[in-house]
Amino acid sequence: MVFHSKGVVLRTVPYGETSIIALIYTELFGIQSYLINGVRTNKKSAVKGNLFQPAALLDMEVYHNELKNLQRIKEAKWHYLYQQVFFNIYKNAVAVFMTELLQKVLKQPETNADLYNFIEDAYIQLDQADAKTTSNYPAFFALHLTEFLGSRIQDNYTAITPILDLQEGRFIQETPAHYFYSAGETAHAVSLLLKALQPHEAGDIILNNITRRQVLDALMQFYILHVNDFGTMRSLPVLKEVLA
Repeated sequence: MVFHSKGVVLRTVPYGETSIIALIYTELFGIQSYLINGVRTNKKSAVKGNLFQPAALLDMEVYHNELKNLQRIKEAKWHYLYQQVFFNIYKNAVAVFMTELLQKVLKQPETNADLYNFIEDAYIQLDQADAKTTSNYPAFFALHLTEFLGSRIQDNYTAITPILDLQEGRFIQETPAHYFYSAGETAHAVSLLLKALQPHEAGDIILNNITRRQVLDALMQFYILHVNDFGTMRSLPVLKEVLA
């Protein structure tokens, strides 16, 4: 049976001599792997290979069989054609970071329309963002993505509770016995980003490069603590250098 679904491409790998396998987070079926034949040749193909770039937003007609690990795509086209994400070095670095993060946290083929809409909107707003918003975008995205993952940081920062306990996911009064916490400007910056409900609001938060890096490190530690087998973010060092 053929279904219409939107999707965001997370990764592609070569398969055989002429084909690819694309990992796509779909609106209808959650995370899925698709086998696309014949896109690595000069011959005409029903589905264009250049569509399957990481972070691409697609409209697709797909065949879906819950008993199979590999699905197939009948037709695909751009849902949103980026003006900057694929070509602007800063926005591309942010998009690569976002895409790697999604690969690490989206592991089950579960439908979640709210999560899909959040992700799609995040990529589109990144494409349209100004420079100051782009600088804070990785932290904004990583922080608000947690709201869909079952573990989130509570927005309870005050002068009495200024320390961010990354294990507990909340701000506390005294330094915890463990090492997984942030304080000072880093904790305050996280609280400000929690209050930013839209990317442009995050862009209004003034952070220096050191604080911005420390916020990203703290958020990645939060993911390590709360997402099984999270590992390390290979795109993070590049992102830090590009946005410095």
